[in-house]
Amino acid sequence: MKKAVHFGAGNIGRGFIGEILFENGFEIAFVDVNEKIIDALNERGSYEIEIAEDGQRHIAVSGVRGINNAKNPEDVVAAIAEADLITTAIGPNILPFIAGLIAQGIEARKATGNQQPIDVLACENMIGGSAFLYEEVKKHLSEEGLAFAEEFVGFPNAAVDRIVPAQSHEDSLFVVVEPFNEWVVETSRMKNTELQLNGVHYETDLEPFIERKLFSVNSGHATSAYTGAYYGAKTILEALQNVTVKNTVEAVLAEIRSLLIAKWNFDEAALVEYHKVIISRFENPFIVDDVTRVARTPIRKLGFDERFIRPIRELKECGLRYDNLLNTVAYVFQYRDKADEQSVQLQALLAEKSLTEVVQEVTGLTDADLIAEIVNAVEVA
Repeated sequence: MKKAVHFGAGNIGRGFIGEILFENGFEIAFVDVNEKIIDALNERGSYEIEIAEDGQRHIAVSGVRGINNAKNPEDVVAAIAEADLITTAIGPNILPFIAGLIAQGIEARKATGNQQPIDVLACENMIGGSAFLYEEVKKHLSEEGLAFAEEFVGFPNAAVDRIVPAQSHEDSLFVVVEPFNEWVVETSRMKNTELQLNGVHYETDLEPFIERKLFSVNSGHATSAYTGAYYGAKTILEALQNVTVKNTVEAVLAEIRSLLIAKWNFDEAALVEYHKVIISRFENPFIVDDVTRVARTPIRKLGFDERFIRPIRELKECGLRYDNLLNTVAYVFQYRDKADEQSVQLQALLAEKSLTEVVQEVTGLTDADLIAEIVNAVEVA
């Protein structure tokens, strides 16, 4: 049986990546520092997924185990040494912290003479996640290990899409997910081209699909959250029941469509249907997705290459409209959640510095005209 090492035993790891790996006949070693989850995986060797749809069918995932990388890093290295595939779903900011273990695993493969090609897929909400992870892994490799990695270890970028809301169950391993899922992997960086998973779409050039997902799903979801929060909604479903919020989301997606068509020549009718599906996913009555979950970490979401500022920058470069994205950014700056560290930090910055300074700092923009547009949008919101 094929073996996978997956970093991140959270809801997305178990409810999305784990399901696909299981359905492709993999034994899965979940790597995480959450003792409760890891212990439960080892005690039971299985868990259940519920699909949030009529009938609420269950999927039993078996052949799983857990490794606590804080307590047993050597076990992670040993698992990587004999794995057929490595995946992650831990969040972009955590990738540098697992790079050393992956490097040790690569060195172990070299030491044992395991020249079976292997790919490392960073399944994160970011552009170029696997390539970024490889740059971090390189920092921990010996000269010989790097040469080995260049020949036998691929880091193909991936785009993943499935809504897995924040949830709490008596069974710590049980997870509820939406019916829709999409996982796209670029073939050009793969080393083990013979290993292609059922349920995964493979493309030579991944960038159009990553941007379609990030600018559509991430931007649209975040727009629902921040606009919804501005109008007092507590959940995404509640937010979209407000006509003003839904109209805003649809208007933002229309601006995103104009960018995707200009950059990648996507078919407009197909994009319209894709965006209708996205909104219907946000409105899934079987999923209770809190606004606070989707809106968390506003400083990160205001980043230069993130879901709002990047499309705004590129729309401006193309001479296209971005009024609705701009208004949504204003709601992000006004967002308040005392339980979210970045929300508190953002409001503290706004209290300490001028709005112009804060916009420059958190967005990384140097375009004075665009900075002024954002400042104006925040002031009149």
